Amino acid sequence: MPASKISLDQAKPNKLFYVVATAMPYRKSDGRCLILKRDERETAHPGKWGVTGGKLEHEDFDLAKPTRMNGDVYDFQGAFEKLLRKEAKEEAAIKLGDDFRYLGSLVFVRPDETPVALFQFAAEYAGGDVKPEVGGFTDFAWVNAEEVKQYDCIDGIHDEVSRTIAAFG
Repeated sequence: MPASKISLDQAKPNKLFYVVATAMPYRKSDGRCLILKRDERETAHPGKWGVTGGKLEHEDFDLAKPTRMNGDVYDFQGAFEKLLRKEAKEEAAIKLGDDFRYLGSLVFVRPDETPVALFQFAAEYAGGDVKPEVGGFTDFAWVNAEEVKQYDCIDGIHDEVSRTIAAFG
């Protein structure tokens, strides 16, 4: 029987994570990637340079509109891509294209003790003038693999820039 709602009531408490995805936008015209400076009020990595991204939330999955039914299981194909497009628009006022490349994953525990499963993607920049989201980010830069080294980034961002440029270049 299919689920009637999305709930954690039956979930095992020791199996839960925030599920987060990030996108490293790549601008083909000049071979640069977009990084954003996180606001000092952020829980994780305040004031560091990072990328757009966000958490999957229950509201993202309307059981009346799955992409398909897989027996009695609701499938939501392209959930990460949809999330990343939404977050890029909200956090940087840009559009991402259709080409997403998986870069890797990371599990970490935030300072507030919340465990996070992070999935990292590279994505093609499809347009828009960058405007960092007020309260989330304070600055932005388009960088190549050498220029990014001049920024105080979250660990791993320098490598993500290099791998994104290699993937799309």
